[in-house]
Amino acid sequence: MPDWQTLVVRSLLAFLVAFALFATTCGNDGSAESVGVADTIRFPDVIDATASQTGDGSWTISATISSPYESDERYADAWRVLGPDGSVLGVRELLHDHAAEQPFTRSLSGVAIDDFIEEVTIEGRDRESGWGGETFSLALEPATN
Repeated sequence: MPDWQTLVVRSLLAFLVAFALFATTCGNDGSAESVGVADTIRFPDVIDATASQTGDGSWTISATISSPYESDERYADAWRVLGPDGSVLGVRELLHDHAAEQPFTRSLSGVAIDDFIEEVTIEGRDRESGWGGETFSLALEPATN
């Protein structure tokens, strides 16, 4: 094998060994020193939701959110309604933290949802981390006339 190929192979092997050592010493072994990304980023959880259809056929969705952060810098700042295909059907912006009321419930009116959709998903957003956390599947029961 030419010298440059030997050098490339040895460099790759050295990288793989170094990476394996790094992964085993920095992994989540339960000790106080090892903190993974999942341990440092938390999202608001949607713990309950209700829906009611209005006379014009649109929906009012109410979502109950539990947020692990309660400060001016970091808090649950929105939740959204997702269709079965992941499309966004509505977004409720939350303009301040809700530190004094955990969990808290807020509503969104006028959500247009096609008649064939039987279930939506509610997802929360943290001001710093983005969308994530526990979602809530909400079955839709159309109003009867």
